[in-house]
Amino acid sequence: MHEVDMTKCLLISLNEWRDRREDTSAMVETVHLDVGRFTCVEPDQLVTTYNAAVQGTWLDGSRLTITEIPFVGRCLICNGTYDPVPENAYRSPCCDNPLEEIVSGRELRIRSIDYRSDAAAALESAPIQRQR
Repeated sequence: MHEVDMTKCLLISLNEWRDRREDTSAMVETVHLDVGRFTCVEPDQLVTTYNAAVQGTWLDGSRLTITEIPFVGRCLICNGTYDPVPENAYRSPCCDNPLEEIVSGRELRIRSIDYRSDAAAALESAPIQRQR
């Protein structure tokens, strides 16, 4: 199950992100991931695994959103792009050439993190003092 390993790596990355911040009060609200279809990661399973893993941690209450990136290959003979399918052994539909270049579909990355900071909220709620 790739999703458990991916979740472990994601949690390590999020902990490193938090450690690098000066403001450790940052609370993650949403983690936006790009997941390629050729990674063999099931998005729904990854969300379920993530939700279970963050319970009782500083990430409890955060959510994971996933954008699936399509699997696209390029035929080096005709230079066209296509949707490789296992039923065709991932071969190019135009000239039956084997898949030699993957254009997209292997991505597995954090696109962005939505978070709130208690320090920023405290500044926003502090009374404004005007200089005279």
